[in-house]
Amino acid sequence: MTREIKRAESPMGTTPGYMPGFGNDFETEALPGALPSGQNSPQKCNYGLYAEQLSGTAFTAPRGQNERTWCYRIRPSVKHTGRFEKIDMPYWQSAPNIDPELISLGQYRWDPVPHTDAPLTFVTGMRTMTTAGDVNTQTGMAAHVYLANASMEDEYFFSADGELLVVPQEGLLRFHTELGTIDLAPKEIAILPRGMVYRVEVVEGPARGFVCENYGQKFDLPNRGPIGANCLANPRDFLTPVAAFEDREVPSTVTIKWCGQFHQTRIGHSPLDVVAWHGNYAPVKYDLNTYSPVGAILFDHPDPSIFTVLTAPSGQEGTANIDFVLFRERWMVAENTFRPPWYHKNVMSELMGNIYGQYDAKPQGFVPGGVSLHNCMLPHGPDAPAFEGASNAELAPVKLENTMSFMFETRFPQHLTAFAAREAPLQDDYIDCWDGIEKKFDGTPGEK
Repeated sequence: MTREIKRAESPMGTTPGYMPGFGNDFETEALPGALPSGQNSPQKCNYGLYAEQLSGTAFTAPRGQNERTWCYRIRPSVKHTGRFEKIDMPYWQSAPNIDPELISLGQYRWDPVPHTDAPLTFVTGMRTMTTAGDVNTQTGMAAHVYLANASMEDEYFFSADGELLVVPQEGLLRFHTELGTIDLAPKEIAILPRGMVYRVEVVEGPARGFVCENYGQKFDLPNRGPIGANCLANPRDFLTPVAAFEDREVPSTVTIKWCGQFHQTRIGHSPLDVVAWHGNYAPVKYDLNTYSPVGAILFDHPDPSIFTVLTAPSGQEGTANIDFVLFRERWMVAENTFRPPWYHKNVMSELMGNIYGQYDAKPQGFVPGGVSLHNCMLPHGPDAPAFEGASNAELAPVKLENTMSFMFETRFPQHLTAFAAREAPLQDDYIDCWDGIEKKFDGTPGEK
């Protein structure tokens, strides 16, 4: 079926179809004069459009945190829903989801969730691995793996429960959102705001990747502290789409996730009908290759917090609801230093995914598409080969190459779902990777 999508022209000097910046106040129109000048809600909008505000924060949130977007659309959103009917989505779970028969206490690792011949869209192919916190109180998160081999045709989705951070591992997806179109490939990420309607097209498939569903405060750039104004994730590298809309009269379904339950409504047209918009509550994409890591240039290993791309605050200063952390290619130059991540226990719970290549602390077993979980206060660190290799390596400058892994880290314990424990390809022998670590202490001084 041919689908006409009408887009605005991209501003001069930017990536075609996108506007640069993180948290900017943008304005864009797909038809000239569709965006009102000097006011938000004129008595009559051009083209017979309706003015509507989408608020991502409370009206009274502080100015620097207040997020909203004014949309000028063919129909108001009240015409994009009808009577709801509850539907079953058994593989997409929300917190609290604690199965007393499952043990979440442990160190776990999974091989990539395999593709299937059954038709799966981005929504129906969502497979929840862990949940944390409580979706009803808007705290915590859920970590998912998605499988997608079919496009959403006249099917639309939005989540009232939280924003989605999407991390592709293979395949190319196209997100047609109310505010514009985002193409998303591996080594990129996208944030889809709470309440934003979209459909997902599989451009190259099958597609697989990871999703962090954030129930709490929105993702933001971390404070850099003494690092200053540059490096890590720079705001200019984030891209927000220009306005695009569909004017299509065709039977469609809209699926809504609300308080962990799924409902569906039927309408007679596309809900992606925003012709112009302005504001700071919008979807965004980011190329992970533009992340500029910092690290030690003399000795010792800084905390992994130096690799934070995005953080979602919890209300407790310095302790995040979620941190999104990236381990990418970088130089290792520290002297007299064990260079891989050190052994540790952590108050935070860490779920990791491998986008491509080899992770330095686990040379074997943690493959692209794989997932690992180290829950709060459970010890973890390099396996025996990684420890021996790093302890005896010549400490010349080395480029850590062919690697890109990430971490969803939260202050809440992450509980396994039944899918993660019983259906996903769990590596039962993962805990054995530390068996080869030997006692070297013999009571005498000197290096062993």
